[in-house]
Amino acid sequence: MSDLFADQDQDIADTAPLADRLRPRTLADVVGQEHLTGPDGAIGRMVAAGRLSSIILWGPPGTGKTTTARLLADAVGMRFAPISAVFSGVADLKKLFASAKEHARRGEKTLLFVDEIHRFNRAQQDGFLPFVEDGTVTLVGATTENPSFELNAALLSRAQVLILRRLDAAALEQLLDRAEALTGRPVPIDAAAREALVASADGDGRFLLNQVETLYSIDLPQPLDPAGLSALLHRRVAVYDKDREGHYNLISALHKSLRGSDPQAALYYLARMLTAGEEPLYVLRRLVRFATEDIGLADPQAVVQCLAAKDAYDFLGSPEGELAIVQACLYCATAPKSNAGYMAMKASFKSARDTGSLMPPMNIVNAPTKLMKQVGYGKNYQYDHDAAEGFSGANYWPEEMTPQTFYAPTDRGFEARIAERIAHWDRLRAERGGQ
Repeated sequence: MSDLFADQDQDIADTAPLADRLRPRTLADVVGQEHLTGPDGAIGRMVAAGRLSSIILWGPPGTGKTTTARLLADAVGMRFAPISAVFSGVADLKKLFASAKEHARRGEKTLLFVDEIHRFNRAQQDGFLPFVEDGTVTLVGATTENPSFELNAALLSRAQVLILRRLDAAALEQLLDRAEALTGRPVPIDAAAREALVASADGDGRFLLNQVETLYSIDLPQPLDPAGLSALLHRRVAVYDKDREGHYNLISALHKSLRGSDPQAALYYLARMLTAGEEPLYVLRRLVRFATEDIGLADPQAVVQCLAAKDAYDFLGSPEGELAIVQACLYCATAPKSNAGYMAMKASFKSARDTGSLMPPMNIVNAPTKLMKQVGYGKNYQYDHDAAEGFSGANYWPEEMTPQTFYAPTDRGFEARIAERIAHWDRLRAERGGQ
């Protein structure tokens, strides 16, 4: 396999992808991985000592694993020999090992970079061991998968696992600044859209730069706002069945009558739909949806009533089964209302999309392997059942996030009791120093 970075020291053509043109030239240029490349980091110490040990670079896509490996070879004066486990097999490995031995005879050390190393099977991974042990190659593997599960224990014992972090907002902003400096023009988006663009990258620098390149390729009359950015970079789902406006008008009227706690109007629109030949199961699906969206935990029995109505209709059939649908409709219309669960879902889903793949705090992640325990997984976990009142008050939020409030129960129905519980736990959490 040819060295994909053989021309790294030459100017990259203007026609090359933006991500390639912005590829770092030194380890100091790598963004977001200062915990490894800095003076006190594992890679920084190796470079300072001029001695490199075999390592596995574990991290999400677009965090600089390949670039870091290439620059590491340059920094310690080693020959860089890359291979991809996706496209290579045993024959390719034999050629690389033979070439490395030949270079070793001439006093030249080889850094063997294996991209997607987890894709090699166990027998192929075993094939690395003798060449790593005798110093023929220094292995640097890159993987997006957990090495504990994907790599041989024998290979892991001979390599140090280094964890690359997803790029945070500051690191992604650095990439945007570099893109603007290289091209000599700003990314054509306003400040709010810039934040949205960074969030959409989900820690992937390569994805971000590809999106920026798309924006640069289009002649825009003015900077895009978040809505314009979304419309440009994402496709909308096609609309269909426009000729059924009456159908959607009636189901909307039923839903809003239920929300307004008007059982008489709700029955009218229910009857309109069923007498017109609407599929009863469709109406039941909408009632279940209403019970979860507009009643929720104000009356947890609402969804139970709706699902029971579905079972009763399935059991009785028509016309007897329609009475069960009417009963579910009346229950929903007269139940206390709350959309707190629905609003909590929307807020939490938006937060999940905006924050991407943030790591949970180490105290609450599982540590089924020795390696994961060594790097801090599960450290200082507090088992709530052993705490006073069955409540530890521990922090469960990613370190990069401040605790959020998605669910705010109302004072209606059963939610009033839930609100009391949450308030009690909040007081305990404050007293015990949790988040």
